[in-house]
Amino acid sequence: MGTLCVRVCVRAPLLPSLLSVKARVYHSGSAAVRPWRERQQRRTGSLDAQGKKMTVERIFDELGHFKRFQACLYFAAVFQATACGIHYLASVFLVETPNFVCSVPNVTDVLYGNLTGSSLDEFLPSFDSKNGPVVVRTADGEQWELSRCRAALRIKPIGFTYEFDGNKTVRACDKNFAYDRSEIQQSIVTDWDLVCEKGWLAKLCQPTFMLGVLIGALVFGDLADRVGRVKILMFTSLCQFGFGVAVAFSGNYYFFVVLRFLLAMVSSGYLVVVFVYVTEFTGIKVRTWTSMHVHAAFAVGIMVVALTGYLVRVWWIYQIILSTCTSPFLFFCWKFPETPFYLMAKGRHKDAQNLLDKIAQFNGIDYRLKVEELLEPEDKENGTALLAEEAGQPSQPEKKLSILDLFGSWRMAGRTCTVWAIWFIGSLGYYVFSLGSVNLGGNQYVNLFLVGAVELPSYLVGCFAMDRIGRKKTCAPALLLAGVACILIIVVPPDIEILAIVLSMTGKFAIAIAFGLIYLYTCELYPTIIRSLAVGSGSMMCRVGSVVAPFCVYLADVWVYLPQLIVGILAFIIGVLTLMLPETLGKPLTTTLEEAEALGREPSKKNSALGHKDAEVVLEMNQNEAKP
Repeated sequence: MGTLCVRVCVRAPLLPSLLSVKARVYHSGSAAVRPWRERQQRRTGSLDAQGKKMTVERIFDELGHFKRFQACLYFAAVFQATACGIHYLASVFLVETPNFVCSVPNVTDVLYGNLTGSSLDEFLPSFDSKNGPVVVRTADGEQWELSRCRAALRIKPIGFTYEFDGNKTVRACDKNFAYDRSEIQQSIVTDWDLVCEKGWLAKLCQPTFMLGVLIGALVFGDLADRVGRVKILMFTSLCQFGFGVAVAFSGNYYFFVVLRFLLAMVSSGYLVVVFVYVTEFTGIKVRTWTSMHVHAAFAVGIMVVALTGYLVRVWWIYQIILSTCTSPFLFFCWKFPETPFYLMAKGRHKDAQNLLDKIAQFNGIDYRLKVEELLEPEDKENGTALLAEEAGQPSQPEKKLSILDLFGSWRMAGRTCTVWAIWFIGSLGYYVFSLGSVNLGGNQYVNLFLVGAVELPSYLVGCFAMDRIGRKKTCAPALLLAGVACILIIVVPPDIEILAIVLSMTGKFAIAIAFGLIYLYTCELYPTIIRSLAVGSGSMMCRVGSVVAPFCVYLADVWVYLPQLIVGILAFIIGVLTLMLPETLGKPLTTTLEEAEALGREPSKKNSALGHKDAEVVLEMNQNEAKP
């Protein structure tokens, strides 16, 4: 009777108060609340005898967070992720435009300024249209002034000199071009003459690829939830190989673009799903490191592109080698198991149990838990549902949320805009630094290799820093450093190429830290009910940045430092805005919009007093429940 009286008396006057602060009372980890909560969970079977939560995450407590089985799967899956980095950056050399001029047949003599020769090939490496045309004489005695997109026939010349003041007949090149083949023997530009009025077609290759990346992430991310992670991993990896080789044999530009678009879709699909796959096979203790270092495999792919581009100067051979270097993955990917999370979510309990037994055997662990023990209902954890059940009242129906809930208040709207901006500049800066590295001067192959190499330590530094000084204090300085590096590149004298390269690598190092961190930071900034929306919308902004990046790189034709100026200004501004975000290091994941909005705020005296009052209520309930 005493217990019943206390519960009724507490419920009636304080139910609204308890509902309003359910996040603090029923989701807190305080000693006052935990014993009462755990007894309720034990009654419903959501805790075992030792008081451990009976969730799917318990698998890793029993089987190990990163034992032999998970390590083998992880490194195999990440090995194929290098193919994504390969295909994303392969266009750097596929569509490279070498020096070129219009060509005429049977050239016997060549003049370029004060230089003379007998072949156009001698002058093409140093040709610059700003310094004037190349003058040639043919076996027929004709004299031509050759520029990049036009040829002028001299009328009745007197002698063979560089300067000529007489009449000329100007003609279009009509697909007759001479290319500098000292660096690139063959690219799609030289094979299909994608220069002059067709030059925009070459520049369209990378944006269309990135559009395929955007669509592939949407399509395969959804399919992975419907048909399973493993089927998508197998399908996309097989298609990466098939489409990659097919690109090498595309007969014309349009087939090339279509095949590259499809290749982009499956590469993006694999990269999206492999993040989910390795996350669902590794425990929470190592999940940050394992997810962050999938990016490292992508960086290795960039280095492979640089090395292959240096060794192979014919585009279709280069494409075949890049497409086949990860083909061994195809021989064992069909042995990959489905994740236990997916199997249990789909009700395939027998398959899940067989998988857990196999993992336990491979890891050499005596595994006692059964799948059924991991499937007990946990709805009692929600304070609202618990109170409503005790009161004999039905729970409120779950509210359907939309992307507008990310802007539910001015505080959340500002946070969402800042987070989206970080996603955008992270992707934009990443690809501007990567794609633009070949324009820095010096050896373009070494530059691209370094762009991939600097990423590897950036993820190590990012992981250490975010767990020690915090997410905000890692992300904001990284963006500010990237912005400063970009601005400094502009003021470096053109003849000091090595300093410009060092600053560019510094910028890439910094932007990679921010780019790798934002995945986890977004998860921690938003509550459970809209966390997927937040990450999904942020990922969409990331894809927008990747589509815009190639166009930004092409602005170097207007001014060589314009891409760095744009990225530098944006990175600096967004870095300052990041300082206004709340810190999430050491904070529990939030479950409601109110909790998420309160992140970073100092608790007011009123809220503190209310929290003490509610804690006293729960203590009283706990004490009365203990009475016989």
